[in-house]
Amino acid sequence: MSARDDILRRVREATTDVDSRSEPAWDPEAEATYDRNPPVEDPAALLAERIEDFNATVTRIDGGVADAIAAIAARHGAKRFAYARGLEPEWLPDGLDLVEEPELSVQDLDEVDGVITGCTLAIAATGTFVLDGGAGQGPRRLTLVPDLHVCIVGVDQIVPGVPQAVAALRDAAAAGRPLTFVSGPSATSDIELDRVEGVHGPRRLEVVLLG
Repeated sequence: MSARDDILRRVREATTDVDSRSEPAWDPEAEATYDRNPPVEDPAALLAERIEDFNATVTRIDGGVADAIAAIAARHGAKRFAYARGLEPEWLPDGLDLVEEPELSVQDLDEVDGVITGCTLAIAATGTFVLDGGAGQGPRRLTLVPDLHVCIVGVDQIVPGVPQAVAALRDAAAAGRPLTFVSGPSATSDIELDRVEGVHGPRRLEVVLLG
């Protein structure tokens, strides 16, 4: 007897008393009443709160993106930045060593101090922003290799919850675009719950909330 046959035999023996015609454990009517569009009074404020819960920093501004990024760079002692093709030119501050992403290999990205991108949308309820590789966002490697990620999020890009985000991303997913959901700096924990940041992506995350 193969291992597969043995497993199937054990499953059948363990479920002999289960009536295949029994009702499902979940209640379809209860499922139908689930509120997939919970009201959010101030999505931008909720997004900022949740992002900061993940040990990231939020800078809320009405304008002057370049000045905000320059201040962030100074705070981190960062001077050389990669930026995504298609990013608004006026968002890029003077005085920094800026290189557009198509000119950088993975090895080059490992040598920059940080990366500047936009995003496709942000989810208020989870403190998450999403990249789909579009204009101003760049390929996935751009935001996974550098140690510092500065992301500009417009308040008009914020959706209240995950269901709205999934609906908004449907076309990108259908087109096979790479979707990256970012909730705070990259971090992991071992079996002893020792937290290590920067293992799978940027160790430091700065979000500029515009609007």
